[in-house]
Amino acid sequence: MARVPAAFRKAVGPLPRAPRALARRYATRRPGPTPELVTQPHPWTRAVGLVVVVLIGTWLGLLIVGNVRAPVGPMNTTMTLRPSLTGGTKINVSPLGALQLDSHIAPVRLDVNVDQLDPVRSQALVDHPERLSGLQDEVTQDVTHGTVDLALRSCVAVVTGATALGLAVYRRPRRALAAGGLALTLLAASGGTAYATWNPESVLEPKFSGLLSSAPSLVGNARSIVTEFDVYQKELARLVTNVTKLYDATSTLPAYAPDPTTIRVLHVSDIHLNPASWKIIGSLVDQYKVNVIVDSGDTMDHGTAAENGFLDPIEDLGAPYVWVRGNHDSRLTQRYLEDLKNVHVLDEGKAKTVAGLRFAGTGDPQFTPDRSQVPGGDAANELAGARLATSLRDQKTAGTPVDVAVAHEPVAARQTDGEVPLALAGHIHHQETELLPYGTRLRIEGSTGGSGLRAIEGKHPDPIQTSILYFDRQTRRLQAWDEIELGGLGLTTAEVRRHLVEENQPGATESTTTSPTSPTPTP
Repeated sequence: MARVPAAFRKAVGPLPRAPRALARRYATRRPGPTPELVTQPHPWTRAVGLVVVVLIGTWLGLLIVGNVRAPVGPMNTTMTLRPSLTGGTKINVSPLGALQLDSHIAPVRLDVNVDQLDPVRSQALVDHPERLSGLQDEVTQDVTHGTVDLALRSCVAVVTGATALGLAVYRRPRRALAAGGLALTLLAASGGTAYATWNPESVLEPKFSGLLSSAPSLVGNARSIVTEFDVYQKELARLVTNVTKLYDATSTLPAYAPDPTTIRVLHVSDIHLNPASWKIIGSLVDQYKVNVIVDSGDTMDHGTAAENGFLDPIEDLGAPYVWVRGNHDSRLTQRYLEDLKNVHVLDEGKAKTVAGLRFAGTGDPQFTPDRSQVPGGDAANELAGARLATSLRDQKTAGTPVDVAVAHEPVAARQTDGEVPLALAGHIHHQETELLPYGTRLRIEGSTGGSGLRAIEGKHPDPIQTSILYFDRQTRRLQAWDEIELGGLGLTTAEVRRHLVEENQPGATESTTTSPTSPTPTP
């Protein structure tokens, strides 16, 4: 190879080696843009997608593990946080209904479900009623502890749910952790909003549903609550006690589980113009899935045309209404009811099939508010009952036997003994059951109106009484019945008693489970 002259090397300097020079040149060169085959999503689109993943994961986390079982007084409860647009607190007290409080404004709602009684704590409360004085503080402490536990568990639930769903959707740990962090931030923001908008006075304006909506005496009116808050607190404690006793009754009812095909009949009587009765009946129709309502009379008080408007809610009770005339119901009342939809009036032994059962009945032959007529007494009712029995025999001969006979006076109903499996009556304002000599069971209903205006005549107000009757759809025979009793005017009691017919309870003629509730007047 020819050598480079020294003079030339001195003039141009040393020559770099070609490979190293090229390497340094391309190492310092910035790469140009590379062509993309897939369009990347817009940042806002990615953000919205992340929020959707976080919300769904949060909801799933709360749904699966975001609940806490906590004792509250004598009851075991389940506390849960649920997504909500309005917030607030909902306390479910089955079978009485629900209590809603506008306690806060936030995208989460606190649900408290009363599950069951703790037998030890409830029995201690019944045995030592002096403990009621400290019940309010105990309930407050229990709710506080349960809420703190729920908050911690909810944090874990939302972070776990959002992170797991983020990992499943994005398959990137960093994006999944971002979803979990955002979920925790949203929960903390919701908690802060709930704390900032917390309204401790919301307990003064509760919203009731179910059976609780039929008992305004539980809380009184808003003005009395504000002026006598101490009294109101005691009433809330008393409500807890009465719910305890109701659960004590229902948890020990004899074993009878009506199947979905069972025909449920609601027996009411002697409403006597009490407007609260319609709300109670409507609640029972919804909760017990009642197929037909039977009213054994004395719906009115004087039977005048001015009272007829009181009957209009019958059309909206949600079940067919079978009715017979009582001694306080006039013929004018009967004609008005005949024109209402969904009402079946029975009289003079007329038979009708309603909801799978065949009913026949007769109206009371007397109208006692009319002082111009001399009452016929028991003799008149015995004659009306005898005519009803004759009609029942005729129906049986014709191959269309009657399942239930209905009369207002028990005297009339007893005349049907041997002609029908079950007879229903009212009039005497308290519940009785009698097995007549020839096999007919007589069920006498109490006053579903708490005796109406007569409730204030005696020293103690009459309770509101009604019954749910369970019939086998195939045999159309009575299987069991529940007697329901609510405290009358100014009382805060609730009681359920289950009875079984002999065929469903081997070894006993009748089973009765009674709550040891004693009526307590409201201050």
